[in-house]
Amino acid sequence: KTKKSFFFFPPPPPSQVIMTSKTKFDSEGFDLDATATSETSNGGVGVIYEIGGGVSKEPSAESRSFEASEEKKDESPISEAERLKELGNNEFRSGNHLDAYDHYTEAINVCPYGEGFGPTGMELLKMREEFDEQERERLIEVNRKQAELRRTRQSAASRPKRDEFEAEDDDDKNAGPATFSPPRHLYGPKLAVYYANRAATLLHLGRYGEAIDDCDVSLMLNPTYVKALLRRCTAYERTENTEDALKDAKKAVELEPGNSVARKNVTRLQKLEDERLEKLKEETMGKLKDLGNSILGNFGLSLDNFNAVQDPNTGGYSISFNQNPQKK
Repeated sequence: KTKKSFFFFPPPPPSQVIMTSKTKFDSEGFDLDATATSETSNGGVGVIYEIGGGVSKEPSAESRSFEASEEKKDESPISEAERLKELGNNEFRSGNHLDAYDHYTEAINVCPYGEGFGPTGMELLKMREEFDEQERERLIEVNRKQAELRRTRQSAASRPKRDEFEAEDDDDKNAGPATFSPPRHLYGPKLAVYYANRAATLLHLGRYGEAIDDCDVSLMLNPTYVKALLRRCTAYERTENTEDALKDAKKAVELEPGNSVARKNVTRLQKLEDERLEKLKEETMGKLKDLGNSILGNFGLSLDNFNAVQDPNTGGYSISFNQNPQKK
């Protein structure tokens, strides 16, 4: 008869027995499984000894790590930012504007940036500042060239050929100011919301300059975002910049003609802007009159010696001199 060999594997020490709720039982009945170790000392897979005699393996740490990474793949890179935004919204509704500000800031910070995604808000503001500076320098140079060209034409004994001037003018076809075109961000529309929401908290906190910056970033990320336009409009108005506030209100109406808030803002701001311009006109005329009187005074005259009468048909003025004006 063939002899059979039996091998006895002693049970692991109690300190190494691990019971988990996730252990799978391959035997029937009231079997209890135990792992010798979670992982063997050399990094291998733990062995599970079963009462029925079977042996199975515990999932390795690498396997569990892979499963966790697979679950994370299903999440959007801005899932955490969206969660923080909702927390900010809840705090804002409760009137906790500082807490809301913090949550919106965290939402902005956890968004992905860099290659494959896009620039940060601070980088966008810096890019725009550098572009504006370069544009100012370009326009100064263009104006210098145009002034030099006019002087050359006036001093020339004979007019050069037309095509020569056209060749010189070709460089100045884009003499007008250019508009900054920011690079796109992969999650631009979402980020625009975070910045515009943070701007809303800044308005409540009285930090209007920062609110304008946040709205600027929001509109660079999403140029048609009406809420950002209206919030920047409010910030401009509170800093007594009715001119830019009116521009934002009109742009909002252009994008959403049915927006009642934007339309009311246009009506109200237009009236304020007209009053501002009229006041500015009166102040400017007063300063010019003072300047004219100071010059004419050297000749014993004043602006009272001159009468300007507007022609109702043409809108032009006729000026007459009065040697002895009536004192007022």
